[in-house]
Amino acid sequence: MQELVSDSMSPQRFPMILLGTFAGLALLLASIGIYGVISHSVNQRVREIGVRMALGAQKRDVFQMVISQGLELVSLGLVIGIAAALIFTRLLSSFSRLLYGVGANDEVTFITVSVVLIGVAVLACYIPARRAARIRSHGGVAVRVNIF
Repeated sequence: MQELVSDSMSPQRFPMILLGTFAGLALLLASIGIYGVISHSVNQRVREIGVRMALGAQKRDVFQMVISQGLELVSLGLVIGIAAALIFTRLLSSFSRLLYGVGANDEVTFITVSVVLIGVAVLACYIPARRAARIRSHGGVAVRVNIF
């Protein structure tokens, strides 16, 4: 019986492995991209952050500012991505046969993917936010404190 079930699933196995691999690669590339953009933004804004710190901004405020900047970008990307996904699910309805028990517009899937991407975005923004919170102002000059 187990061999019969395995044989019946074999035509669907390779496309699903391929789809899962590309999904994992897309998540990795998204996290690297978010990290790169936020890190570059922090590097470009060292003086601004130094001035904020000199005027009394707390480390926590700078940390939250950088994290919220990353989450704004991710939120915009999620809105565009969900809209595109809803459009493409209608165009690529031939793939729906590969998803046993999951509809093309499954809300749970969209919510789960969104939550995972937001979690990855927070992790990707963590290092640049931590680096921004460690910027000091000495004599009117912003000084970076390298942590990575």
